[in-house]
Amino acid sequence: MAPIFRGTRGPGSSYFEPVQDSQIPRKGAALEVADAKELELEKLVFGDEAGFHEELRDYEDQLAASFSSDDAQIELGQDEATATEEGGLEGLDDADLFFLDTKPSDSAKHQLTVPASEEATVEEKEPPAWIDSDDDQMAVSLATQSRLRKLRTFEGEDVITGKEYTKRLQEQFKRLYPVPEWAKPKKAGHRKKRRRMSESGSSTDDVDSDNMSIDEDEISTQPLAKLLQSTEPLTAIITSSEARKKIRPEVIDIQRTKDVSGANPSAIESLTFHPTHPILLSSGPSSLLTLHHISPSAPTPNPVLTKLAIPHHSLRTSTIHPQGQHIYLGSRRRYFHIWDLGTGRVARVTRIYGHADEQRTCERFKLSPCGRYMALVGSARKGGGAVNILDARTGQWICQARVEGRGGVADLVWWRDGEGLVVIGKGGQAIEYSVGDQQVVARWQDEGAVGTTVVSMGGKIGGGSNNGLGGDRWIAVGSQSGIVNIYDRNQWSLANVPARPSPKKALQQLVTPTSHLEFSPDGQLVVVASRWKKDALRLVHLPSCTVYRNWPTSGTPFGRISSVAWGAEGGLLAVANEQGKIRLWEVRG
Repeated sequence: MAPIFRGTRGPGSSYFEPVQDSQIPRKGAALEVADAKELELEKLVFGDEAGFHEELRDYEDQLAASFSSDDAQIELGQDEATATEEGGLEGLDDADLFFLDTKPSDSAKHQLTVPASEEATVEEKEPPAWIDSDDDQMAVSLATQSRLRKLRTFEGEDVITGKEYTKRLQEQFKRLYPVPEWAKPKKAGHRKKRRRMSESGSSTDDVDSDNMSIDEDEISTQPLAKLLQSTEPLTAIITSSEARKKIRPEVIDIQRTKDVSGANPSAIESLTFHPTHPILLSSGPSSLLTLHHISPSAPTPNPVLTKLAIPHHSLRTSTIHPQGQHIYLGSRRRYFHIWDLGTGRVARVTRIYGHADEQRTCERFKLSPCGRYMALVGSARKGGGAVNILDARTGQWICQARVEGRGGVADLVWWRDGEGLVVIGKGGQAIEYSVGDQQVVARWQDEGAVGTTVVSMGGKIGGGSNNGLGGDRWIAVGSQSGIVNIYDRNQWSLANVPARPSPKKALQQLVTPTSHLEFSPDGQLVVVASRWKKDALRLVHLPSCTVYRNWPTSGTPFGRISSVAWGAEGGLLAVANEQGKIRLWEVRG
């Protein structure tokens, strides 16, 4: 070891002198000796040399024992093999030496089978992840928050449990987003059947080629047969109008309901209710025809069922066949369309041979209440005006009714039984035409007619008797001056039609041309309206012929009225305007 020198500053000595080894401090010399407890703790935590060697010996003993057991098993196997060879396997067949394992053993099958009771126990122990036990302890108020009020089952309901709240949210979601058709399982043996126009099975395809031709357009929609045949999505609203109570005059109980959703892009020219289902048909110049489901209490009130677009066709008239299986569409063309609701096909009646010059447009037509005939207002005005009557099932021309006078045909209306019609000219000349006899059976003149615009009939003669003129009691005639004459046909008969009858009442509430006259199905009410002035509508009671004074009011939002329709039962009134909106009112009494 190299010497270490220590520097001194004493006199008479050198500055550096060596230091002895004994004088150098050693590492750990100043540390105290650990006591017994610390040593014991270190031994437990880190171990010591003696414990390490002891564990190593135990491991060697266990390893040697395992090797000895394996050797014994190998020797035993060799002995068994030797014994087998000595038994003589040479005499055994090959089929006895080999086999195919084709199915699990009984023990494996037993292990894979889980008793049903154990499965139920597992399901009970493990509830679905979306079930929260805290939901039963929650209390949700439905009345305090406006967005939750739609979940109430009645108006006064307020607080419900969390579990019930979750259930109603699920039901609300299913109503808004129903299961799509592709996700529903198909029923075995289910076939779609074509709906026929009549029980005899004749349709628009069975047509005499000598009288007309029908082309199949590429326009088509999804079939509505399932919708119209099922009672789940739609509930029939038709009841007997005869059992409806009498409506009092002068003051009426009428309540506005939810408007029909989905405003049309143009004015609505036609409104028609389905005869057996709560469906409303609307169309207009926008070439769009819409079917609405009348259900004010639905999450989306009165939703749209389906739409049909006829490009480049300004639809003027559309109506539902009295049997409810077909829809007829007319525009300013030489042809009209028939939409089959059962199959979704749209057929086009292209021409009527022999009467093409008189029928240049099919925009004005009406179907008979019996559903057998279709009356088309001719475009020719020479010699008065003509109405061509076709077979509604085949489109074949049957006969023609002609009215004398200038200006052509103003309007027409079918008898209640569908066996004849009333055609009135713009000069007030009216004829009663029988389709069965194909001749005019009576003529009469509207009193004080100044430019006749519209005619309508309604009600029923007392006792249900038929006077030979269809059995309608009331007929109303509107004019350019706004005056509406209401005639009582109760005393009229086939042999006794007055040439100049006197009206029972002349209504003078309108000051602009009358555009709409609509009788309720039971004949107790008639709507009188004009599209040439805003909110120009009046409701008249029959048989008193009095105008109701409490409705409509100055705040009733009609707008410029473009179409009016009564529900099949008569308790619902639909009014459409030129803005494309449809508003509904419920007549309660």
